Amino acid sequence: MPTRPVLVLTAALLASLAAAQTAQPATTPTTTATPAPTGDAAGAAAEARQLAERARATYPQGSANIDQTLWKQAAAAADRAAQLEPQNPEYLRLRAQIYTEVGFWRQAELAWAAYFRVTPAAPGSAEAKQAASVQYNLGYAAYTRNQPTEAARFFSACLEFDPASVPCATWAARTALEAGDYARAQTLYSRALSLAPGDKTLTYFQGVAQRASRYGPAATRAFSRAYADLDAGRKPQALAGFQEAARSAPNFIEAWREAGKLALDLGNAQAARAAYQAAAALPEANAADRYNLTVAQEGERYGLAATRAFRDAYARYAAGDKAGAEAGFLAATQQNPQYAKAWSWLGRTRYEGQNFTGAADAYAQAVRLDPADRASAYYLRLAQQGK
Repeated sequence: MPTRPVLVLTAALLASLAAAQTAQPATTPTTTATPAPTGDAAGAAAEARQLAERARATYPQGSANIDQTLWKQAAAAADRAAQLEPQNPEYLRLRAQIYTEVGFWRQAELAWAAYFRVTPAAPGSAEAKQAASVQYNLGYAAYTRNQPTEAARFFSACLEFDPASVPCATWAARTALEAGDYARAQTLYSRALSLAPGDKTLTYFQGVAQRASRYGPAATRAFSRAYADLDAGRKPQALAGFQEAARSAPNFIEAWREAGKLALDLGNAQAARAAYQAAAALPEANAADRYNLTVAQEGERYGLAATRAFRDAYARYAAGDKAGAEAGFLAATQQNPQYAKAWSWLGRTRYEGQNFTGAADAYAQAVRLDPADRASAYYLRLAQQGK
């Protein structure tokens, strides 16, 4: 399964936004006197710039929001300048940039629209990229409010302003996928990958989009929403979403795999076993699905902590770390004293280290728990004989 990178805006956008995403309570401004409101546009614009500079110097970096006194005053001054000279592109841009910096997305959208009526947008320009960031944030907010049509509109507008925006191409593709427009989703994922070659998450979802017609819109939407929950750290909700997707389309192997992986991560061996059992039964199942099924099955029987300790010890043994393997197999038996296989392998590492007494003790436990284990019975006799 690919690593899940956090979607971020481009460096150019971050610079223009001055980290406006995180809103914090306003702090007490400095005691420098606030300029008296001026009656002319040039004076109001100068006042807005001065107040904005004071706000950046006064409030913690990344906390800019419209509720902070200095930012509110700066926005009001910029509004006056734009109202006094509504055809002046400099003042219109200043107003739009201030609203963008404080993350007041709806006002920023209106302000950029007013600016572009006077100075048509040049896709990819600094101003267009700032306007694109506004559309991105409006789109993501709509997506989290479960308004897919609105979200798709905002992400599409974002791409018109900034055709090279990876976040907007990614989320435009995601909303198209959820809407069942699989051809457009594939086109947009290809576009995003052309902008971010080798991105594992984009490659993964491009594959999902290519196969989505086999699963249907309900399953695909549930899967996509579950992935968004997972990216946001809402693991229980994500697990429920992947399970819903798999129930809606039992042939949706990616949904079963994601459900199984997340269930293991959450310590739910039963859910993991059910998911990997379903995945392993599908024609596309691979060795990893079958391996994870055995992990889940053993976890269901002996506990996932003991199973993980055993698997880690086995990996150490295979890598030649016999001392680490012995410690790991011992840990597995301590996690669950009924874990016959762990006792057998503990006996093996001790036997190979010529600790015959310790090996005999471990093999004796393995045979007691599994009388049919002939190999352990054989080595138990050898260990008891010290050879």
